[in-house]
Amino acid sequence: MADVSKEEEELRKLGVEMRFLEQTAESLQQRISMVNAAMTDLAYANMALESIEKEKENAELLVPIGGSSYIKVKLANSDKVIVGMGASVSIEKNLPEAKAIMKGRLEELEKTMRSAQQQFGQVAQRINASRSRVESLLASVRKGTA
Repeated sequence: MADVSKEEEELRKLGVEMRFLEQTAESLQQRISMVNAAMTDLAYANMALESIEKEKENAELLVPIGGSSYIKVKLANSDKVIVGMGASVSIEKNLPEAKAIMKGRLEELEKTMRSAQQQFGQVAQRINASRSRVESLLASVRKGTA
């Protein structure tokens, strides 16, 4: 009977651990999604900067305003870009500086993405190992042996 209680205790501990691991995995998936969205946003910004670099002053552009809607604008200066720096602060940079900022941010996000994916992989492995142990314990409990 003492063996069954050890198995039941281990099953309870594994249940708690698995819930924690599943919550961690869900949190990591959300983080990966957020980083992916930020990377997509930066990629679009970088493509826009690449396109603007090829345009001349007074070129007509379509600028998205949301809701799949655009307005026509004339490019006043193709060398100056207002770059958001965070905390509602933006500064004017020349085009090469703005592109370098975007590239640096993208590289940082790629590192963050790799790290989050690696952590997710480790958590998934632990979940699978815990599931295997739970199945083994349940089989032992059913047979009445450890």
